[in-house]
Amino acid sequence: MYTVAVRELCEFTAKQGDLDLRFTPAPSALEGMAGHAVVAARRDDPNYQSELTLAGEYRGRLKVRGRADGYDAERRRVEEVKTYKGRLERQSDTQRELHWAQARIYGWLLCEQEGLAEIEVALVYYNVGNQQETVFTERRSAAELLEHFERHCERFLAWAELQLAHRAARDEALAALAFPLGEFRAGQRNLAEFVYKAAASGRCLLAQAPTGIGKTMGTLFPLLKAAPTQRLDKIFFLAAKTSGRQMAMETLARLPALPLRVLELVARDKACEHPDKACHGESCPLAAGFYDRLPAARAAALEGTAALTQQAVREAARQHEVCPYYLSQELARWVDVVVGDYNYYFDLGGLLHGLAQANAWRVGLLVDEAHNLVERARGMYSAELQPETLVAARQAARKLPSVKTALDKVRKAWTAVDKAQDEAYAVHAALPEALMGALQQCASTLGEHLAEHATAPDPALQAFLFEAQHLMRMAESLDEHSLVDLTKGEKAGQSLLCIRNLVPAPFLRPRLEAAHTSTLFSATLQPTAYYTDLLGLPERHVCVDVDSPFSAAQLRVNIASHISTRYAHRSASLAPIARLMAGQFQAQPGNYLAFFSSHDYLQQVADRFAELFPTLPTWRQSRRMGEAEQKQFLGRFTEGGEGIGFAVLGGAFSEGIDLPGRRLIGAFLSTLGLPQVNPVNEQIKARMQQLFGAGYDYTYLYPGLQKVVQAAGRVIRTPSDQGVVHLIDDRYARREIHRLLPTWWAVECEATRTN
Repeated sequence: MYTVAVRELCEFTAKQGDLDLRFTPAPSALEGMAGHAVVAARRDDPNYQSELTLAGEYRGRLKVRGRADGYDAERRRVEEVKTYKGRLERQSDTQRELHWAQARIYGWLLCEQEGLAEIEVALVYYNVGNQQETVFTERRSAAELLEHFERHCERFLAWAELQLAHRAARDEALAALAFPLGEFRAGQRNLAEFVYKAAASGRCLLAQAPTGIGKTMGTLFPLLKAAPTQRLDKIFFLAAKTSGRQMAMETLARLPALPLRVLELVARDKACEHPDKACHGESCPLAAGFYDRLPAARAAALEGTAALTQQAVREAARQHEVCPYYLSQELARWVDVVVGDYNYYFDLGGLLHGLAQANAWRVGLLVDEAHNLVERARGMYSAELQPETLVAARQAARKLPSVKTALDKVRKAWTAVDKAQDEAYAVHAALPEALMGALQQCASTLGEHLAEHATAPDPALQAFLFEAQHLMRMAESLDEHSLVDLTKGEKAGQSLLCIRNLVPAPFLRPRLEAAHTSTLFSATLQPTAYYTDLLGLPERHVCVDVDSPFSAAQLRVNIASHISTRYAHRSASLAPIARLMAGQFQAQPGNYLAFFSSHDYLQQVADRFAELFPTLPTWRQSRRMGEAEQKQFLGRFTEGGEGIGFAVLGGAFSEGIDLPGRRLIGAFLSTLGLPQVNPVNEQIKARMQQLFGAGYDYTYLYPGLQKVVQAAGRVIRTPSDQGVVHLIDDRYARREIHRLLPTWWAVECEATRTN
């Protein structure tokens, strides 16, 4: 029997006509929950039940379950509560019909459960802005509601039975799946065993595993094998960068032909065919009639076993004239493996997490290069109000009196906060009350205006609205994990206001706990306490360190302790670094990568190197390199090539790239990678000390050395590789630095000399 949630059933059967996103913005999750609680509290009746669990069956082949928002037994009235912002009359017919479909199905389930001949069905719309309710009611007989229920179930049943057949074939094939590469690499089998055991016990695993052992296959294969016995509905492979997503898709493509549906999710700006148009039928041709053409597009996309790559989804969308971005979001409901960015699961409005919760999926989660999740999550749960965005919005609102007035109030409140602060940078206890009030009023006014002009929304007004909404949303959950700070500009009213997340654990932990099993893996996850604290790993998590298959004989690691790369010593370090690099190249010609703490430092060393050794080939990473330029940079690292590529530590070339064999034989690390000492980082340091007793280590040392080890890990990629790494700075000789380097490295320290 196939089980489906009421909402999922109606999403499939009741949506018709255009894709229309104009009835937005939706309330935040906290606003929505608070709105539902207010409505329930207003029903001052002991007979009123909220969040009533209901279930029913259709023809013994389909089970429908869900929770009715409210039921008044005395009045025999079931309520479906929807929270919203803005003006209700702008709601599309498609949205209203979807809500009625859900309410009527709950009506039938209650009639069946309570033996009722008829019931009153109510749609309750609650405006979170003015706290007013708008109620639509209808009285329906049980027979009418049963007919409605059966019509929707029958429409869904054929699809449900196809999904059951697919699931059975998928599980049978995965149970019989053999490791596709013949032999496991050294270390890869151990990693796979840890992942499988974590899935079997329903735990979270933090796995440090060396670069080059095949971590992507070593995590995907065991989780696929565990899927049948652990009844996993979905596997989500989450990557920090495009390279990680591409690696996952390439790895899955190496599996034998299986009844396995794989989907690649990409960002909206990469998938949208009409970026100059708004997402509704009056503006975008691919939104017009979207839900009418969706069934055929969905069925066509899911035929066969070919992976639903970005290009494959785009082809299916073009053939059926629907939006590829929203088609991919619909397909996420019906595939087995989804490969996408971190934000699709961990962001506050993450699509995959939302779908998993709504459908009670059992999920297996894989988080690639998990050391990146700390900073990425901090970014997700931070919010900024930038003066340039307000200036652009006020410029756009010159001829819009009500909008301009609302924006002017924000500017006035913002300027008052700015003037009251004497320091260039300061931390505030909370978002200033007057500014918060002005932002709330402005967001409401802007939302109304943009809804009225949805055909051609002003991008400047939209940008400010999105910033304001995110700031207010993060203000709802402000706690010791975040701080409010203001950095003053050159003039009053030009400050940068930020709710800055420092510890993402309180946001990440519920997402990790929601998965049946999760594995966070990377080559650099030391010390484990740092990642356990900041990532909020569930209580029963397991940490493992997979032994390296590489030996010290493969990699010569030299510490240049006679050179200091501290900012005060930069100019004196240029020539010694250049001579060290040239000496290594001349002794052993080949391809090398040289990493620096900033673009400025890179340029200074590269210029001095070119001056001293003009005949030695070099190439440089530039600021804001596009994908084509990055490919060109990496294209210089050929099997028989010679030269030095200059790159920035922590950038596109310090992790996630694979240059085995003679394509890369060495690296120079002219930095410890320590974050810059500035007021923001000093605040982070103070908070880390307060919460964990490790201010300097958590703020500077661990993040810096993690980048160093990642960059050095580009050199040895296979058991046959040979290479050299030069750690250029006297601080590398310190004991506290040594213990953060890979244990298999044999580190040699040069005799101390002066610059």
